[in-house]
This record gives sequence, C-alpha cells and structure tokens, in this order.
Amino acid sequence: MSYYKYQNKKTVIDGITFDSRLEANRYSELKILEKAGVISALQLQPSFELIPAFSKGGKKYRAAHYVADFMYYDNQEKRVKIEDTKGFETDVYKLKRKLFEYKYPDLEIIEIRR
Repeated sequence: MSYYKYQNKKTVIDGITFDSRLEANRYSELKILEKAGVISALQLQPSFELIPAFSKGGKKYRAAHYVADFMYYDNQEKRVKIEDTKGFETDVYKLKRKLFEYKYPDLEIIEIRR
C-alpha cells in the first residue's frame, strides 16, 4: 500500500509509529478509555490466521493473516473487540474481512472511519 496513494501521514505517539493520523488518534482515545477502566488488555496489531500454511504439488504456501489495528476487552459489554481504522477499503481488505468473519464467528471487526 502506497503511503502517498491513500494520503496517510505516519504519526508517532508514545514512541509507536502509526500508519495514519486516524489510527494514532484512535490509539490515544483507547489509552484514555483504558486508564478510565472502560476497556482493558489493549493490544496493537493483533494477528489472526485466516489460512494455515500448506503444501501442494511440492510447493509450500505461507499462512495468510489478517492484522487488525487494535484488540481490547470492553469491560462494560464483557466482550473482546477488534478494531480497524479505515480511510479506504482495498479489495484485499474486503477479502480478508470476509475470511475473518467466516473463521472467527464470535468476533467482529469494528471499522473506525474518517
């Protein structure tokens, strides 16, 4: 994904470089919610396996993963939440979201938009 193509501006907060201002701003919001006890166990860039590694016809294929922006436990709703900040949806993201929804029926991707 081209930095200029989607007009994202890398932003650093707490020594962490985020791919966009939207993602960095959401991180700041989530840190405030975590300090207030509304959420807990905040994770950045959690990875979810969509297709395991496999071999076919003597060729090896690597596993395919979906990497979200954030994952945390919502203390009020008593459930895990997965978030992805989106300014633009690529075809690859749409396919990975569909595979994620199929493989992880108890989890849901919450899209944070501009």
